[in-house]
Amino acid sequence: MENLKLVKEQKQQIEDLERQIKILEEKLHSAEEVNRSKSRFLSNMSHDIRTPMNAIMGMTSIGLSHIDEKSRVQDCLNKIHTASAHLMSLVNDVLDMSRIDSGRLVLNEELFSLADLIHDVSVIVRPQAVQKEQDLRIEIGRIEEEALLGDPLHLRQILVNIIGNAVKYTQEKGEIIARFSQYPEEGGMAEKTALPYVWLDFQCQDNGIGMSSEFLERIFVPFERVHNDVTSKIEGTGLGMSIVKNLVERMGGQITVESEEGAGSCFTVKVPIAISPKKEALLNLPVGETVLIVESEKVKALQIAEYLKEGGLSPVHQESGSQAVTWLTEAQYEEHMPCAMLVGDELPDMPSLNLVSHVRQLAGREFPVILVSEADWAQIEYRATRAGVNAFVPCPLFKSRLLGALSDLVGSVQGDDRSADRKKDYSAYRVLLVEDIALNQEIAVELLSMTGVQVEVADDGAQAVEKFGNSPEGYFDIIFMDIHMPVMDGYEAARRIRQMSREDAAKVWIVAMTADAFVEDVRMAKEAGMNEHISKPVEPEHLQEILYRQLQ
Repeated sequence: MENLKLVKEQKQQIEDLERQIKILEEKLHSAEEVNRSKSRFLSNMSHDIRTPMNAIMGMTSIGLSHIDEKSRVQDCLNKIHTASAHLMSLVNDVLDMSRIDSGRLVLNEELFSLADLIHDVSVIVRPQAVQKEQDLRIEIGRIEEEALLGDPLHLRQILVNIIGNAVKYTQEKGEIIARFSQYPEEGGMAEKTALPYVWLDFQCQDNGIGMSSEFLERIFVPFERVHNDVTSKIEGTGLGMSIVKNLVERMGGQITVESEEGAGSCFTVKVPIAISPKKEALLNLPVGETVLIVESEKVKALQIAEYLKEGGLSPVHQESGSQAVTWLTEAQYEEHMPCAMLVGDELPDMPSLNLVSHVRQLAGREFPVILVSEADWAQIEYRATRAGVNAFVPCPLFKSRLLGALSDLVGSVQGDDRSADRKKDYSAYRVLLVEDIALNQEIAVELLSMTGVQVEVADDGAQAVEKFGNSPEGYFDIIFMDIHMPVMDGYEAARRIRQMSREDAAKVWIVAMTADAFVEDVRMAKEAGMNEHISKPVEPEHLQEILYRQLQ
């Protein structure tokens, strides 16, 4: 009996040992897989970071060697700008993944325009599609609410990542369709908050290389990428889709994907977003007046006509330039001219800008002409304005943009020249720039000086507090404050300025100008007493916008 008992105990010990060995083997396998994933990630990152860095260094060398050739230097600077943006996106991916893993990612809540958001997405992804001669269509379905409250930065990141992947993994001359629509949110979010919500429904479909069913199971796993002869030449870290899924779920939404090798992929994202409590500006439209639409694409023409009807206007559609000229000639003769003309991208019988030139000769200089186009306005603005175009409405088309442009042009006899307002003289105003790094200081001073504003500089927070305290009341109109500085950081400097016993200490506008670009950084700046936050690298337009708003 004792022998039998001993045998059973030994057998049990062997089984326990085997289970422990199996557990250790599984842990070893898991650890090895993690190491392999990290090795692949580091290898990908090394390649992907070196690619834009090579472009930046190479274009800098070429620009310096052709410093007297303005066009060559400008071309180099444009390419450096593009490569820098790509490098920044790679760094942001790694930082975002780190913050998601550590639970430190915080969603922001701010007012934004859905039209502006989708236009920004289009501007970012379309150049790559054009380069590959792809047919990228961004279609807008029923949109009930354009003014929303949420996190536009991370929402744009989701959209750019998905459409950008479709562009990357679709062959030249392939097709990509991105569709946007809304439907009411019932229950759920609306019941938990005082704000009404809508669901944003986004779908991106392509006829690219597609994915296998095996990879679909791992598509949202960090560092995972398809490895074959095609994808090996495509840049990427394998973090994008993992970040997208985490962001969508943080927003209370859902993401699904369908794909087949060789037949393309289809991503669907549904996200609930709060409707902005801020009412939209009232439009000043000539209700009942006729608007001429010249557009060969019937779907687009129907969409424009529907928007015009909703604005109380009466649309008339002509499909070609010759038809439009004939109709306008008769309307002018019979003295029932339309209040404006909307011209589309392509006409079957003549270029759109040629039609505009004909109409300008026929109807005179005061007749409003609006170009509704997918073109890059910066590239065609000179030719378009010389032809006689008064305003530009970008596609994908939103009702607010179309009716807003019409309201600005035909709603008031005087019109309102907003661009002239923004070019006002700021030479009577004074700003304090607080920045410890000499190169950043030089760049900021140059950008601010271009507006005419007077700029004084402090090298750290302590100097800023001293300069402000020793200045007469009302001397500084705005303070641009860096955060990480020696002696005293920006947060402490802002707090000390706010605590000073002088009237302007509570009123002076303090703007955090820092590389700390996350939501909690914005919150910390506001808690320290700052009014606004802009992240580096600083866009000149953002600085001008702040000056325009504050220096009235």
